[in-house]
Amino acid sequence: MKALLYQRSISRFAAAKVMAKISTGLATNLGPLSLSDIEEPKLPGKDWQRVYPLLSGICGSDLSTIGSDSSRYFEPIVSFPFVPGHELVGEIETDNKTRTRVVIEPVLSCSARGISPLCPYCEKGETGNCQMINFGHISPGLQTGYCSDTGGGWSGSLVAHKSQIHLIPPQMTDEQAVMVEPTACGVHAALSAQVQSDSTVVIMGAGTMGLTTLAALKKYSPPKTTIISAKYDHQRKLAKSLGADIVTNPTQLTRSVRLQTKSLETQGRLNGGADIVIDCVGNSLSLNQALKIVRPKGKIVLVGMPGQIKIDLAPLWQREISLIGAYAYGSENLNNKILDSNQKPIRSFDLALELVMSANLERLVSTSYPLDRFEDALDHATNAGPRGAIKIVFDLRQQNNFQFRRNS
Repeated sequence: MKALLYQRSISRFAAAKVMAKISTGLATNLGPLSLSDIEEPKLPGKDWQRVYPLLSGICGSDLSTIGSDSSRYFEPIVSFPFVPGHELVGEIETDNKTRTRVVIEPVLSCSARGISPLCPYCEKGETGNCQMINFGHISPGLQTGYCSDTGGGWSGSLVAHKSQIHLIPPQMTDEQAVMVEPTACGVHAALSAQVQSDSTVVIMGAGTMGLTTLAALKKYSPPKTTIISAKYDHQRKLAKSLGADIVTNPTQLTRSVRLQTKSLETQGRLNGGADIVIDCVGNSLSLNQALKIVRPKGKIVLVGMPGQIKIDLAPLWQREISLIGAYAYGSENLNNKILDSNQKPIRSFDLALELVMSANLERLVSTSYPLDRFEDALDHATNAGPRGAIKIVFDLRQQNNFQFRRNS
């Protein structure tokens, strides 16, 4: 089958890192990613199923990996070679030879790895914090798309454990479904912030993560005031339509927070500030700015994936600011409830399925590419903001038009 394969190569890593500063296309051509003919991954066990991708998204973490710009922290929890792609809607074959559409919750937790008893986090449904992602009967990999045994969404097929598979309703479009995984990250970020109804919340960045976090906040945990920084006009329009109270350019963000919170400003630093800042960018500039605009004893939620960055932590110490990470998804606390009406944990993915449809988040899908145009797709995704786009996806529907009767 055709797949985009990422292989371990020190020389190609180095070439990609250098070329990424010039062009993503050059980084792709010279880097460790290539379009290859490979064997389909084998089913690791009886509770696994083959999934045929229909649409598969390109995530910021994918771009960091391809540009060899991701943190070395991930090296022990990734196995090579791997097929990227963890945001996906696909089809599975049922027992009666029909096919049905599913989305994949990509974390490869204890259940997928055949580990029993479950680790303390998986036992509580907090699978994003699984302690065993480099153990068990499959190779190391924090998620589908970073594990050599499972395959990924940028291919003709992959394998998924039953604990990862979520059926989707017939009325949900493929474009809506491919937004479920990134929206689940936004849901988890929004609820991790533990927002109070009288809070002023700042969201930094209006790409996929910023906009899905905004949508989740407005639906599940609305603050008194939501301020979002958006660099481009199309981002500002989407942010306003998703319910942001104040939409501002990043260069005017400090001023907007100062006016909203009636704070004083000295050399770009506020004496007061926002109650919560959700950083969906994740670089040194954004985190330094977050430290300047959050109030004493306020909270910064880091959603954008950082690497090795240089920041001055003096304000974190002196103003007693809390800095927390929000990674992936799992179980949520929704309005002081952790169980749903069936006494099961409230899941990020279930909330995301609902939110994608109610907020029409399929509009964040800007365009699609076939796998054989992966250089163009990755370049478009890297430059999504300047080119008026949000989410770029691979379209594998024609490639994976296998002959089963469809029941959804």
